[in-house]
Amino acid sequence: MKDTLHLRAPGNWINDPNGFIYYKGKYHLFYQYFPYAPEWGTMHWGHAVSEDLLHWNHLGVALYPTKDYDRNGIFSGSALEKDGKMYLYYSAVKYLETEDEDIHHAKGDAFETSQAMLVSEDGFTFDNMGAKKQIIPVVRDESIADATHTRDPKVWKYGDMYYMILGSTISGKKGRVLFYKSADGVNWEYVSQYSHENFGTILECPDLFEIQGQYVFQGSPMNILEDGLEYVHHSICTLVDFREGECGLSLPKEYQFVDYGLDLYAPQTNVDKDGRRVMVAWLRMPEAVKEDSERGTWNGMMCTPRMMEVQNGHIYFRMHTEADKYLSKEVQNRKDVDYDRPFRVQTTLKEGDVLDIGGYRIYVEEDCVKADRSRVFGNRKNYRMVSSTPQLKGSYGLDIVVDKNLIEIFVNNGEYVISNVVYNLQRELTGPIEKILAGWDDENEKK
Repeated sequence: MKDTLHLRAPGNWINDPNGFIYYKGKYHLFYQYFPYAPEWGTMHWGHAVSEDLLHWNHLGVALYPTKDYDRNGIFSGSALEKDGKMYLYYSAVKYLETEDEDIHHAKGDAFETSQAMLVSEDGFTFDNMGAKKQIIPVVRDESIADATHTRDPKVWKYGDMYYMILGSTISGKKGRVLFYKSADGVNWEYVSQYSHENFGTILECPDLFEIQGQYVFQGSPMNILEDGLEYVHHSICTLVDFREGECGLSLPKEYQFVDYGLDLYAPQTNVDKDGRRVMVAWLRMPEAVKEDSERGTWNGMMCTPRMMEVQNGHIYFRMHTEADKYLSKEVQNRKDVDYDRPFRVQTTLKEGDVLDIGGYRIYVEEDCVKADRSRVFGNRKNYRMVSSTPQLKGSYGLDIVVDKNLIEIFVNNGEYVISNVVYNLQRELTGPIEKILAGWDDENEKK
């Protein structure tokens, strides 16, 4: 099965991206996967591969429960290359008791989490029976970590050492991160921890990396935005101070949302073949989509890959050059737009303008770009219908990617991005448009 531009569930359910890596000439993207129904359940790792970050081939299940410590889930994690092999790190989940009528859920949310790894010789074969190793057992000392909610290892190498950051919590009330280090990527020792008011009640999917000589922290704190609407867990990023050797971290009070549509969650980054920092993330969908006979009913998709850059102290999420190149065929007439394939709308708005893309309305109000999906999202009153950027100081350049179930608005070349899940787009465009661009067909792609 193949996807173009946006990786979607190959049927049933996906959520967090995992193990995102450029390895031996190909991009590998694993993802949280429940292969039995279009809803969350016992987590596996699905696997997809691409040569350009745009055209993805789904390869089926890579990791699945086989051990006592991971019997109820292969939760999120990361990947790195070492000695020509692919090292996969993940959180291993074991339920203390299962629901009587649904073995894929823990009764009373009672489970414990450890950290584990699997080494693949080639990035395509995964010995789930013989190649797994539990590397950090369940932490019973609450002063160090929480036995239940400690997860999502992100591993990287710096100098001669390997480092790991984990998301955790203090008694389910305040999020924290943990740092471990290793000389060989296999045997790990605890180094330090750090807590901050912006880590919510539990911190998930922490990521820490350097861009243009500045450290960036990215993570997904739970219960950080409780305004009566779905969702309450969101992904944030900020420039930070980090001291590698001692794993000393310091965050400011200010942060950005990774995406201001507030549907995006659990971002993970990697460096592409040219050394640029690239982010992908999961788009949460409140309802499954019924597709063709090949895919069946599915729920969950990934955003367009985005390049992260720092400019004047601000973190930008720019459209990746591969996506920019792919979506470059100019459409002469807006009536010729093919709504069954991704396309792109470029324009600059001013106060009073309204751009309507199949019922999805984009406009400027109070110096902010806003998007209203109420006409293309169904009767879901507890979900956020209007999204907004922060104030923009009078500049409203838009580069918009449109797919059947996702619209992404890159504002001022990635200064902010609004991504919204949509359903039932109408086949019409109204309002100010400077240019419409589409992807190349298969014949042109081969040239």
